[in-house]
Amino acid sequence: MSTAPGLPGGTGAGAAGADQAGAEQEPGTGPAPAGAPDDEADEEAEGSGRWARDLLLLVGICLLTLLLVNAFVARPFAVPSGSMENTLMPGDRLVANKLAYAFGGHVRRGDVVVFDGTGSFLPESAAPRGAAGALRALGQDLGLAPADVTVYVKRVIGVGGDRITSPGPDGPLTVNGVPLDESSYLRLGDAPSSVAFDIVVPAGKLWVMGDHRNASRDSRDHLGEPGGGFVPEDKVIGRADWVVFPVGHWTSLDRPAPFAALGGTGGHGDQG
Repeated sequence: MSTAPGLPGGTGAGAAGADQAGAEQEPGTGPAPAGAPDDEADEEAEGSGRWARDLLLLVGICLLTLLLVNAFVARPFAVPSGSMENTLMPGDRLVANKLAYAFGGHVRRGDVVVFDGTGSFLPESAAPRGAAGALRALGQDLGLAPADVTVYVKRVIGVGGDRITSPGPDGPLTVNGVPLDESSYLRLGDAPSSVAFDIVVPAGKLWVMGDHRNASRDSRDHLGEPGGGFVPEDKVIGRADWVVFPVGHWTSLDRPAPFAALGGTGGHGDQG
């Protein structure tokens, strides 16, 4: 007698169906729910997008911070020439302190300043203009582009109201009749000035000279030009306070003592 399909011991479709049903009921052994791989991919894509947005936000914050610091606090500059040797060497990177003269402070005699020479050392037409000029200025603010050729670094010898005289190579400069001792910064072998002059600095202007007098194009070279070589105070970008590169040249640029000894004679002297 044959065994009925679906009874114990049977070999028909009923038995196979029972085995299959049992297999489907075993926990953890069935196929994954439909759509699970897509959900995981979506989560990964969302995570990647969030990471990219966070990175862009961080980069934007860093750039904004750098722009604000360069615009209002301090700005790096590269020394382009040897006109300030041995105080500053060609290729030195210095930091100009833009807060030095903020809040009513004044430029002082003896300060090393970074300034825009357009309108004093150079004609106004030398300043870069248009979109290219704006992009270059942005790159300079970010420290990604070198400073324009209109930017100079020199030492302030006289401020508004000062009378500065030089007899030529045979004697020292005098400021308001007081001989100026420049031995602490003047490059060895250089005379205080090979050119004789006698000038009075107009209010709001500066008389600036390089420490390497024999290699410096400074206020003396513009005596006969419009403006007389005087640099407007509002063209000063900042006071050069630190040399930060190369490492072997790290130093602070302190004001030489002889300038402090001049006291408040003439101009605004030691103020600021």
